Amino acid sequence: MIKLYGHEVSGNSYKVKLLLELLKIEYEWIKVDLMKGEQKSLEYLALNPFGQVPFLIDGETKLADAQAILVYLARQYGGDKWLPVDALPLAQVIRWLSTTAGEVRQGPENARLYHLFGAGTNINIDRATQKSEYILNLLNEHLSTRTWLEFEHPTIADVAVFPYVALARDGKINVDAYPNVLAWIDRIKHLPGYVPMAGI
Repeated sequence: MIKLYGHEVSGNSYKVKLLLELLKIEYEWIKVDLMKGEQKSLEYLALNPFGQVPFLIDGETKLADAQAILVYLARQYGGDKWLPVDALPLAQVIRWLSTTAGEVRQGPENARLYHLFGAGTNINIDRATQKSEYILNLLNEHLSTRTWLEFEHPTIADVAVFPYVALARDGKINVDAYPNVLAWIDRIKHLPGYVPMAGI
């Protein structure tokens, strides 16, 4: 059985859990207590030298990084629907994975870290707020003419971007000004197999 190491307040852990649920894959959830620093324990670092969650074990496969895990699960278990094979559609999905690790991380994710977890020493909250408004404006415009981020069905692009955008209020980001983003969040919540996370 797949083992997923994560923490319930981690949006990156949640996105992997969400995809597993959407794909109806059985897995074992193993909590790594970030508040106690378990991700930096020698035992955990022996598994994942990066000292981060999530971390996935599937048989002999061991994989870190939420976006990489989404790619693996989609290709291994989800078929072309969740991650296309052809060059251009594949690139369109990967673009959103990059956006997740870039603008979404620099914006809503960092704003949430700052306000919810007191990670203020190394986060410029003004910059995180500006980045949040930038990406939310971009998403709102992009979603004005489509149902999902790419194509006529959800992909791992949607799963990757979703958590920290949906958790933006934790970072004191007003999402009410972005109706197309709110509608997209609601559509994801109504997908068969959807599981919630605290704050969403």
